[in-house]
Amino acid sequence: MNEEKDIKLTVYNTLSRTKEPFEPLRPPFVGMYVCGPTVYSDIHLGNCRTFISFDMIYRYLLHLGYKVRYVRNITDAGHLEGDRDEGDDKFAKRAGLEQLEPMEIVQKYTLGFHEVLSLFNTLPPGIEPTATGHITEQIEMIKKIIARGYAYEINGSVYFDVQKYGREHDYGQLTNRKPDELLEGTRELGGQDEKRGRLDFALWIKAKPETLMQWPSPWGWGFPGWHIECSAMSTKYLGVTFDIHGGGMDLQATHHTNEIAQSRACNGTAPAKYWMHTNMLTVNGVRMSKTAGNGFLPRELFSGNHPLLEQGYSPMTVRFFMAQSHYRSTLDFSNEALKAAGKGYAKLMESLSVLEKLSPSATSSVDIAGLEEKCHAAMNDDFNSPVLIARLFDGVRIINSVSDGKETLSASDLDMLRRLMHTFIFDVLGLRDESKSADGSGIIEGLMKLIINIRKSARENKDWNTSDRIRDELKAIGVEIKDAKEGAEWKI
Repeated sequence: MNEEKDIKLTVYNTLSRTKEPFEPLRPPFVGMYVCGPTVYSDIHLGNCRTFISFDMIYRYLLHLGYKVRYVRNITDAGHLEGDRDEGDDKFAKRAGLEQLEPMEIVQKYTLGFHEVLSLFNTLPPGIEPTATGHITEQIEMIKKIIARGYAYEINGSVYFDVQKYGREHDYGQLTNRKPDELLEGTRELGGQDEKRGRLDFALWIKAKPETLMQWPSPWGWGFPGWHIECSAMSTKYLGVTFDIHGGGMDLQATHHTNEIAQSRACNGTAPAKYWMHTNMLTVNGVRMSKTAGNGFLPRELFSGNHPLLEQGYSPMTVRFFMAQSHYRSTLDFSNEALKAAGKGYAKLMESLSVLEKLSPSATSSVDIAGLEEKCHAAMNDDFNSPVLIARLFDGVRIINSVSDGKETLSASDLDMLRRLMHTFIFDVLGLRDESKSADGSGIIEGLMKLIINIRKSARENKDWNTSDRIRDELKAIGVEIKDAKEGAEWKI
């Protein structure tokens, strides 16, 4: 591990609301827990943005030489709609609509989740635990919280006592909000509400006779609350205190706030050192949501099958588009921005082809070591991918300049530039060349060779209409053909 690079790395900690030097608790080991999806429906783009962002963070930590234990959970237990334990069971509702057993719902949408993230070229986590596979751990944690006086049982349900916890700890420290502010938006306690306080949340919920997913517990048959599962699983696989806890910013106010409270109540310490959150998505400046009618699923984005989309956009175009915004910044989707990202991605890929064809000179006229340092500096500044991309396009400029004979690279600098571009484009940003198949063979190259051969036959037969049509229609989709003595050449 490069100690110099490690010392420079800073991350924004939501807990302190400042950038802090990244200092792992047990270097070179890093424990990272990211809240995964609730698998009762198709994954949405907000989830994708979060998981792609943390995939990039994971990749860069690996690049620096850290041994990262990356844990991302799957929520597959029945939960009530809403953050405050209200509403209908999500899994039961979906199971009824699709006429499937709840665990069939889980399997269907877990597979879909993995397929979509595979299209985005994300690395799988080291551990992907499920809530239903850790019911025992959740029950044991609840028992400890009760024993320490921070939870109470009523009629077979167990609730966390936020008021008592708040007398000893800062319950709203993650969002910098006071309990009175957090009460805004919660419903008034009615005569049938058994919780003592409006901010109290369920650790265990008594099951109704018709509840499809329920388990035995010391308090009767029921199912765990939403928040307890993450605390139980992160503790089991990363310890009572670990390095990074991540998720979308929508989880801050309730889910992560309650995770901190119940983990501290159980274990006597905060669960994570650094809390990191991705920002929200907008579409043409309006927050993406189902109610606004501007939300689209990843596969709709790929196919273009949505009223707001003018065309489909490839997975790597979308990943590159997301990397152009810092993970803590709002990301605005528009056709114009996605088309521009497609051109930028294509330019990066084309530059790599040019780079492979460059020949070294005796000396260098450009500073490749300085460029590499700038690339690391960008990622060391809270994983600033937009700045990294700008530095990579500095590399593209150098490649084109050397190709045109305006600048020179020595053999060692040429090797360094090739290593630098491949490392940061593929290993860190997580892009892949979509013109090539999984085994590295060139699909587009093969297709273009076929088309050029067809055009060559047309020209030999003096079929100028076919020859010109192939040239013009390729040009219309952004592919240029040039005829030369050695044969036709093409470029995007």
